[in-house]
Amino acid sequence: MSSTENTILGLKLPTDPRWVDLTAISLEAILTDHAYCEQKAASTCISLIQKYAEYEELVEALSPIVTEEWGHFRMVLSELKKRKLSLGKQRKDDYVNALFLHEKKGGSPEDRFLDKLLIMALIEARSCERFRLLSEGLADESLRAFYRKFMISEAGHYRLFIDLSKRYFDEKKVMKRWREWLQIEKEILKDMKVRGDRIH
Repeated sequence: MSSTENTILGLKLPTDPRWVDLTAISLEAILTDHAYCEQKAASTCISLIQKYAEYEELVEALSPIVTEEWGHFRMVLSELKKRKLSLGKQRKDDYVNALFLHEKKGGSPEDRFLDKLLIMALIEARSCERFRLLSEGLADESLRAFYRKFMISEAGHYRLFIDLSKRYFDEKKVMKRWREWLQIEKEILKDMKVRGDRIH
């Protein structure tokens, strides 16, 4: 991903170029992790709907995303089956867990709500960047096309969570906190080992 495209997503640190090469070593591992990422995305959207049911536009916006993310889970399962690979066990997502460690624990419920929306936007932005790398860097032409579809979808989800944040909060406040999150994410990635068996 070029620096211009990273700027569009807001990301401050590009993925290590070695990552795509490492993913190709075990497609079963990366597809398994991808499947669980889609499952967790659907579950998180359901949780947000349950917790913030009074926010009508959020409920309406996220309801179809639940269906879409679960459809993505099934697509990855189908890809595993097509390749005669198995869905492995779910692994801990160190990246996402590290992000949630920086979520505001004190302060107002509104601040915590904003953080949840921006964390989701950040996860979707990083997923979009990773899927683009897979769509361009894998030797397997079929998988490149497979991941291009996911890249486009994640870009839309990133935008949706940013737009929801601006719907419920002052834009200056949103962008200030977003810049803080981008810096947090940069520091998290700098300290993480490059692994080819993880989407994040």
